[in-house]
Amino acid sequence: MRLEGKIAIVTGAGSGFGEGIARRFAGEGARVVVNDIAVANGERVAREIVAAGGAAKFCAGDVSKDADVAQLVAFALAAFGGLDIVVNNAGTTHRNQPMLDVTEDEFDRIYRVNVKSLFLTARHAVPHFRRQRHGVFITIASTAGVRPRPGLTWYNGSKGAAITTS
Repeated sequence: MRLEGKIAIVTGAGSGFGEGIARRFAGEGARVVVNDIAVANGERVAREIVAAGGAAKFCAGDVSKDADVAQLVAFALAAFGGLDIVVNNAGTTHRNQPMLDVTEDEFDRIYRVNVKSLFLTARHAVPHFRRQRHGVFITIASTAGVRPRPGLTWYNGSKGAAITTS
């Protein structure tokens, strides 16, 4: 129970790596706020964690929107009485296609979710972390940041790596 007594937010926890992280954190004793834009998936993950004996609550929200991230941090503080860990896991990409076929809206969405969300979680969690004099950010990245893939040029899988045209 390495995380007993800790409170964590896991973004993008309705499926994939985020779901696995949320389940593992709960299994290690953390109280977990499951966050996702996919409401049914997020609710399912939180419900299954609780059914397995863990502590979890779901908070819907889009990590690319300031108001949603503010609500997410406030939710963790209200639901569990604190916050110790933020796992920046949510990410998105575009479908595999030539770089010039990606629309500006698709590019903007990738940037907002994969990069701006880090700014927003820091903006809203750091004041709390400073008051309690501790806190941890874990940012999940992709090997695409160091090993680009053809057709996924604009995918910034490492949450801040340089974009390449390879």
